Amino acid sequence: MAIDDLLDEHEQSERVRSWLRKNGVSIIAGVAIAIGGIAGWQWWQKEQGSHLAGAHGEYQVVLKQLEDKKLDEAAKGVKTLEGGKVQVYGDLAALQLAKAQVDAGKNEEALATLRAIKADPEYKAAIDQRIARLLIATGKNDEAITLLGSATDSASLEIHGDALMALGKRDEARGQYEKALKTLDVAAPQRRVLETKVMDAGGTVTEPAESV
Repeated sequence: MAIDDLLDEHEQSERVRSWLRKNGVSIIAGVAIAIGGIAGWQWWQKEQGSHLAGAHGEYQVVLKQLEDKKLDEAAKGVKTLEGGKVQVYGDLAALQLAKAQVDAGKNEEALATLRAIKADPEYKAAIDQRIARLLIATGKNDEAITLLGSATDSASLEIHGDALMALGKRDEARGQYEKALKTLDVAAPQRRVLETKVMDAGGTVTEPAESV
């Protein structure tokens, strides 16, 4: 079983830029006030560039280790990245490690890897969804339901429904699928999959009205 929706190269780049946007302003302001002057600014630029380049290099090393199936070495690299100053690379590396662990049949290790990610709040839902999918795949459906709690986004509702279906609770699952369907745009790629799940759970699907 593979973890769905791993970040592609574009999403990885966007996440790195998001981290820089979020942390850059406060760091710049702090350094400018504390050090001041052109010399301090030039030092800061060099220092931050060094951290970013170093983290990127370590991330590439982890990817190569995963490609070579050296999961234990990759796991050490992930811990190093997670303890570094550019946290986003640690998160991305952990996601890739978890996928490799699942592919190798090491589901418990993958769960531990995902649970150790200290992601920003804006990414927590996506991490929880990956954990929930893996919990379902390993038969821990009640844990998946508890983890998702009262999440109302489409992906979480769908996964919540999957867990309920696995427990044989078709009516409750159908309710989650129907809620998820209502949050999706008519042209959303996942819509047809959700419609199929609604029908498999005993429901019916009404074609959405076309906008005038």
